[in-house]
Amino acid sequence: MKVLIVDDDFYARSMIHDMLKPVADCDIAVNGDEAIFAFRNALRANRPYSLVCLDLMMPEMDGQQALREIRAIERELGVPAESEAKVVVTTVLDDDSETHDAFFLGGATAYLVKPIEADKLFSELKSLGLDLGVGSR
Repeated sequence: MKVLIVDDDFYARSMIHDMLKPVADCDIAVNGDEAIFAFRNALRANRPYSLVCLDLMMPEMDGQQALREIRAIERELGVPAESEAKVVVTTVLDDDSETHDAFFLGGATAYLVKPIEADKLFSELKSLGLDLGVGSR
């Protein structure tokens, strides 16, 4: 499984990376612009991300905008709906309008409230049907 972790907070992205690195090939982006660049390049190289863990609140390009761009790139490059990346929004906002908009306007797949706990993360990934490979929780 290939994962893109997008968060401007070093601690948050490091925690998610540490949880996922035993079961996934992880890349990191610190803002929405980097995320879009990495996402497009991965698709063009035929090595798409299965999962994007995306913070909503970031400087420069926020997670809402990045999510819309990710979905637009998938449409532009002809990715079928069943092959779209799973996007798990990671946010400190519990049940806020930003989270609502990420689902209904942006195409997010799920969301987790920070701080992210490993059990909740792995449970969510399993419910999304992502292959966590050998050694997963």
